[in-house]
Amino acid sequence: MITNKLRRTLIVGALVSASVLAGCVSQEKYNKLNDAYVKLQQAYQGDEVEIKQLQGELKVTIKDKILFPEGGFRLDAKAQAVLAKMVPTLSGFQNTKIVVRGYTDSVPIGADLKREGVTTNLDLSSKRADNVVDFLLKKGVSANLISAQGMGESNPVASNNTPDGRAQNRRIEVTLVGPGN
Repeated sequence: MITNKLRRTLIVGALVSASVLAGCVSQEKYNKLNDAYVKLQQAYQGDEVEIKQLQGELKVTIKDKILFPEGGFRLDAKAQAVLAKMVPTLSGFQNTKIVVRGYTDSVPIGADLKREGVTTNLDLSSKRADNVVDFLLKKGVSANLISAQGMGESNPVASNNTPDGRAQNRRIEVTLVGPGN
């Protein structure tokens, strides 16, 4: 028969053990994402890429003009070279989700894109995100971990009332979320 005092001691011990273990996992996750942050910072020195380490995730933002011609969605050789720099880091992950999000400005779709079947900014951002994911998959990133999302003109980071603001809103974000390994 377990006494109340012994029961309390066991429960407190279990809670302390669980919190210590949770702290270790969080520190390990932080270390893995920090390692990825350092590797990506080294790979992209001088490029127009912004890398931020956030709470439990790492976000790489690439301006659209680096990857796509104005109003386009196909990756050229220069864009592939920019994306290839992140492949060694991304392909090393086994449990980290990789989400590629495409964003646009609020300018309506032009006639050339409409002739190609792109009728909205959401369509354009989806095609861009899909093309980035397709390229990363061909280079060895795990299909089980990566996904694409077109966001269209939602979540602007600047005003769409100026050319500079619209340029900031046209972007691809590659976000790493998860255990970091």
